Amino acid sequence: MNNLVWFRNDLRVQDNNSLFQACRKSGKVIGVYFLDPRNFETNKYGFKKTEKFRAKFLLETLRDLKNNLAAKNISLLIFHDLPENVLPKLISDHEISKVFLQKEWTKDEVKVNLAVKNHNPDLEFIEVYDQFLFHPDDIPYQEFAKIPEVFTEFRKKCEKESKIRPCVEINAKSSDNLIETSNVIPSLEDLGLESFKLDKNSAFPFRGGETSALKRIENYFFETENLSEYKKTRNGLIGESYSSKLSAWLANGSISARTIYWEIQNYEREICKNEDTYWLVFELIWRDYFKYISLKHGDKIFKLDGILGKEYEWKFNDKALRQWINGNTREPFVNANMIELQRTGFMSNRGRQNVASYWAKEWEQDWRVAAAYFESILIDYDVHSNFGNWMYNAGVGNDPRDRKFNIKRQAEMYDGDGKFQKLWLNPDLF
Repeated sequence: MNNLVWFRNDLRVQDNNSLFQACRKSGKVIGVYFLDPRNFETNKYGFKKTEKFRAKFLLETLRDLKNNLAAKNISLLIFHDLPENVLPKLISDHEISKVFLQKEWTKDEVKVNLAVKNHNPDLEFIEVYDQFLFHPDDIPYQEFAKIPEVFTEFRKKCEKESKIRPCVEINAKSSDNLIETSNVIPSLEDLGLESFKLDKNSAFPFRGGETSALKRIENYFFETENLSEYKKTRNGLIGESYSSKLSAWLANGSISARTIYWEIQNYEREICKNEDTYWLVFELIWRDYFKYISLKHGDKIFKLDGILGKEYEWKFNDKALRQWINGNTREPFVNANMIELQRTGFMSNRGRQNVASYWAKEWEQDWRVAAAYFESILIDYDVHSNFGNWMYNAGVGNDPRDRKFNIKRQAEMYDGDGKFQKLWLNPDLF
């Protein structure tokens, strides 16, 4: 009997625990990925769930994954179809007895899992938590319900009492593990999306895939030593160097948080250890924290009153939405960030906090609508970070101070010369 690795948001060969476990079993190992048509449908707010920017990055990632798996003599089957439609025949044709996959817990992913399991009641599904820095079994909390509502408390306790696991290595299978694969990776047009050219001013000019992720680490850490200044520069707005830009590869699992962590340790040993190098670990812990908050609170992260059950007088105005999306508000700093997002699928962390504060705190508009727009358009969309951050900025999440940004002051602090605003509001000048 053979083994199937169902790739989800773990699109890598290095440090992939599902692949690692499957390769240790007897029988063939086959990979499969589904470009689920539901992920390209229009949601209730009128946005496609996945727009062209992230879709292009995903298709590049799949090409790279296919090549990297082939180098280990493992075949990857790619289907533009519903998993529940394809898996029963696939399992029968290839005599699959076990399916290995990354454990997901948010509602859409759980729905897909249940549909597949209902079609294949006798099949063994082996699900592993594989998207964390601190593995759920290693955190100092007996159950998810005990996760604190304040990040600092979580961070300090985990840093003190938890260890980061080593990365797992995948050994190549023998060449007879390969199977015939005639399936072709679809184009953007096949997915109902338009092809496009990269904007010359994009702060994220990178390709998808594990190979590109590892190249980025090599460049940002060891070639330029930009990591030594990460904390100082991470609030930048222009260009590819102001932050690590690893979020998109982390989001679809082209690289693991553990790989980044251990590369930071190497960097600190070989080149420099300072507050800046630690700060990238700090951001990885934030990412973990939002995943744990999602595990603790479940579907509450998608509710209007968030995890706090706090009621505000939320409004929704379609005209306001169009103004915000198209960069037609009264705040040039908000406008520049929103136009950058619309044209490139990317926005800085500083920009995201400001545009979110403006939408939720200034205009008091339903934050879930804006979160759905971010889901659609962001290259680095991650369900837990996206909804965690939106709740935080809307005052219904994990911000104990419920702060509101002074947008003009923020623009003065982070774009004092107005260069960023000119770049996106007057692009013909550049």
